[in-house]
Amino acid sequence: MSAHTNIQIIKQNGHPAFVVIPYKEYIKVFPDTVWVPEGGLLPHEVVGLTIKKGFTLVRAWREYLGLTQKEVAGKMGITQAALSQMESSKKKLRKATLVKLASALGIEVEQIGGRTG
Repeated sequence: MSAHTNIQIIKQNGHPAFVVIPYKEYIKVFPDTVWVPEGGLLPHEVVGLTIKKGFTLVRAWREYLGLTQKEVAGKMGITQAALSQMESSKKKLRKATLVKLASALGIEVEQIGGRTG
């Protein structure tokens, strides 16, 4: 592995078969790709934003996914100001709002504090 490029080439039968690159570099090449776990789990980065920066789960997810308030609000059919209030409020959001928000973010309702069933 080269310290200069942080790229690792894996060979099979003496020929290059795979290239391993740091995740941050992968995101630069494929900016629309982020890891969203299934089953209501949260990525470490989302948890970190809530703890280290004091973000609400809604804001942490939006920032992690690289979306603007305007983009998410547009997908939800609400104003940017309304989304801003949701992001800054510690109040529990209504189930219908959580469903719309999760859909706009492309995540599960459980991942932003909602419950199913």
